[in-house]
This record gives sequence, structure tokens and C-alpha cells, in this order.
Amino acid sequence: MESVRKRINRVSKILPLLTEIYDTARCTLDHDNTYQLLVATILAAQCTDKRVNLVTPDLFRKYPDPAALAKADRTELIEIIRSTGFFRNKTSNLIACATDLVRLFGGEVPGELEKLVKLKGVGRKTANVVLGNSFGVPGVVVDTHVKRLSGRLALSDNTDPGKIERDLMEVVPRSHWTLFSHLLVFHGREICRARHPVCTSCLINKWCPHGQEIVSLAVE
Repeated sequence: MESVRKRINRVSKILPLLTEIYDTARCTLDHDNTYQLLVATILAAQCTDKRVNLVTPDLFRKYPDPAALAKADRTELIEIIRSTGFFRNKTSNLIACATDLVRLFGGEVPGELEKLVKLKGVGRKTANVVLGNSFGVPGVVVDTHVKRLSGRLALSDNTDPGKIERDLMEVVPRSHWTLFSHLLVFHGREICRARHPVCTSCLINKWCPHGQEIVSLAVE
């Protein structure tokens, strides 16, 4: 692993470029309030945001708040969210999470990491999504894109999301933690794809060890 200073320098080069390229980078889960964002994020596990956005309008009409969701009929809820995958586990988590929100926090989503992760089905990733996008509290969200790009950009040599989160927190300015996560997600979808990254067209390739290796092999 390179020194922290070298990784910080790499971030200082790629962050402005990614910010310019993806000037609309944001959370792509449709929501009108913090409760909706929390539910959508739980559903987004092992599922695309696009698919979740197709499901949540019906879900939020039937269960507009935690109190309603806590009393949801499992069979009915399963049918609504079935297409998001892992629907039985997600159904249990959603009902339990809503129950905890009502019982512990009066139906309000808390704005502190320590309280959020006490909710059923809420880990650091989900908590950081909620904190960063609803409360303005900076947080690094490590999804599949962020995990992949962190390795390719040599910003972390870890595979555990918690360790990757700590590595990125060390080299990315705190004020940009939430944005940086969005930027890596957008770049991962558009250019730095899992199977076929478009390294020759990547504007941050110069500072990407993986991309430099791919391009050099193409030249040979």
C-alpha cells in the first residue's frame, strides 16, 4: 500500500475532475423524506436503484410512515417488494426497522450514526446514506462501485467495506465524503464498469494504477 500522502495526492487530482464530469452526482433513490430514503436504501441491497424506484411509489402509498409499515401484512409487503430480491429478509427488516422507529424514536428517523445502526436491517452503509443525504452529515458509503473503484484507484487494498470506509475517510476531505461516494458510483456505472471498464476513455486514467496497466497492455 502506498503512503497516505500519496493517496491523498491522488484524491486531490481526481476529485475535481470527477466533480466536473458528474456535476449532477447525487443519491439516485427517489424519496421525499428521510423515512422514504431509509426504506429505499434497505431495499437497494443487492438491487439497482432503478428497480427500487419502480417499487417504492406503491410501497409509500400503502405505508406512508413508520407506524403504517410496522403494522404491514407480510404477504402484502412481500408482493410489493418481490422484484427487489431477497424479499423475505427485506420484509422482515422493514417491519422490524419501522417497529424500532416507532418504539425507540417516536416514528422519527434519528440523525446519529449510533442510533441508526441500532435499527434492524441498518448497517453503516445504509446509515451513511441517510446521514449524508438527509441530514448533511458527511459519510463514506461503500457499495459495490465504491469498493471496486477504491481498489482500482489504489485508495484501499482492503475488501471489507468497513476497512475501505476507514481508508477513504483517511484520504478524502471530510466535507467531500458523501459527494466522493456519489462520484465513484456514477463513474463506476458510466466508465469504470466491473467487467468492461473503458480505461482508454477515462479522464482520470492518468492517476489510476489499474487504468494505466490496462492501457499499457493495450498498446503492447
